[in-house]
Amino acid sequence: MPRRKLRVKAADSARINTELTELRARLEIHTEWPEPVLAEAEEAAERPRLPEHDATDLPLFTVDPPGSRDLDQAMHLLHRPGGGYRVYYAIADVAAFVRPGGAIDAEARRRVETLYFPDHRVPLHPTRISEDAASLLPGEPRPALLWQLDLDADGAVVLADLRRALVRSHRRLDYAAVQRAVDLGGADEQLALLATVGRLREEQERARGGISLPVPEQEVEETLHGYVLDYRAPGPADGWNAQISLLTGMAAAELMLDAGVGLLRTLPAAPAAAYERLRRIAAALDVDWPQTLPYPELIRSLDPDAPMDAAFLNACTGLLRGAGYHAFDESRGLPAPADPGHAALAAPYAHCTAPLRRLGDRFAQEVCAAVAAGEEVPDWAREALPAVPGLMASGDRRAAEVERACVDLVEAELLAGREGEDFTAVVIDVDERRPAAGTVQLRRPAVRARCDGADPGAVLPLGGLIRVRLTQADPLTRTVRFAAV
Repeated sequence: MPRRKLRVKAADSARINTELTELRARLEIHTEWPEPVLAEAEEAAERPRLPEHDATDLPLFTVDPPGSRDLDQAMHLLHRPGGGYRVYYAIADVAAFVRPGGAIDAEARRRVETLYFPDHRVPLHPTRISEDAASLLPGEPRPALLWQLDLDADGAVVLADLRRALVRSHRRLDYAAVQRAVDLGGADEQLALLATVGRLREEQERARGGISLPVPEQEVEETLHGYVLDYRAPGPADGWNAQISLLTGMAAAELMLDAGVGLLRTLPAAPAAAYERLRRIAAALDVDWPQTLPYPELIRSLDPDAPMDAAFLNACTGLLRGAGYHAFDESRGLPAPADPGHAALAAPYAHCTAPLRRLGDRFAQEVCAAVAAGEEVPDWAREALPAVPGLMASGDRRAAEVERACVDLVEAELLAGREGEDFTAVVIDVDERRPAAGTVQLRRPAVRARCDGADPGAVLPLGGLIRVRLTQADPLTRTVRFAAV
């Protein structure tokens, strides 16, 4: 889809901000911090637990969206003597600032994960920690969990090691800057290695049968001129950076499985019926899917900017349903999953690289650090493990609800007062029970919404380019509806 940015007038932005505040109140999302939490955060920021090993000489760098201050990860890459690559990956050591059973710990278990609104970020931890003392900001020494991941010439892991260390990031980059440097031939050795290792890891993923869906996502952002609603598909630099995080998460999963204790991010394989449905959809969309072509290879051949391919990719998201967390501690009678794999990655995997923003990562980190050091996993972490999957499931549901509500609100604001106007849209989903209804994606503005057919007996053409008429745009109920013309 064309990615045209649309701006809301300043007056509309003020109204949206008011509505977002009301939305947070309705969802019972607390933006204020209890005084004991703030006091404990200040004390922890002044006196964190510091590791003995000093690795501040490693020239680490971070890659994050512009303006980010909650920087969880930093990396350094180099060639290994004799061939292959070495990746140092530092992850913020949140446990150095959070006292088990303390006020910050209790508040984090209530919040579960950072929530992102267009006008406001509701962080998991107080900003004195998440955007200051624990964040891997450039030039500042920080306690971290430092992974050393040695790869062979093809990008396969030959060694994974972990230790607590004091680190210092030397520079902060964003995805666009990395992409420009690589594309224009001005990348230094670090960025060139990131591109090389990232591509090798993508090939490793291909060989395993893993896949990442390149589905453009809607994003809402507040700017000086109002709000921007846009489609954004990950670029190559996003993918390379993600591969380093995935590499670490897979190493962590293997470490915890070997130790018989930990927290995995799992996704069961989709049933055969789901693939049969996708084949029917592919046929309806004229997407060529030979019987001998594996599903991951088909996905890599598609263009998310082509309407038919975009509609098919949207249908493929159904295969990702069922992702969750699985805690295990075999010594305490909590078994590991019979199938510990993550179907999309075709490997066991753990969330452990975003502890500033995700509660479960702190517990996975503590398990990995203890196992790697040959020590007992702390009791506070073991005792919390059984409850973490439930907490994370509730947090994920709330985050999804927030994201959808914010997009719905801005969509309705953009289109309010334009009822009766016609637009061009692509049908990206059709209701199997009511094929006259489905979901359409507008080219301009960047809106996805429900659509009804011209008459009850009509069938929306999946993947088709159609004209639709706006029938409802209500910011109060955050509702947008279209009808096929």
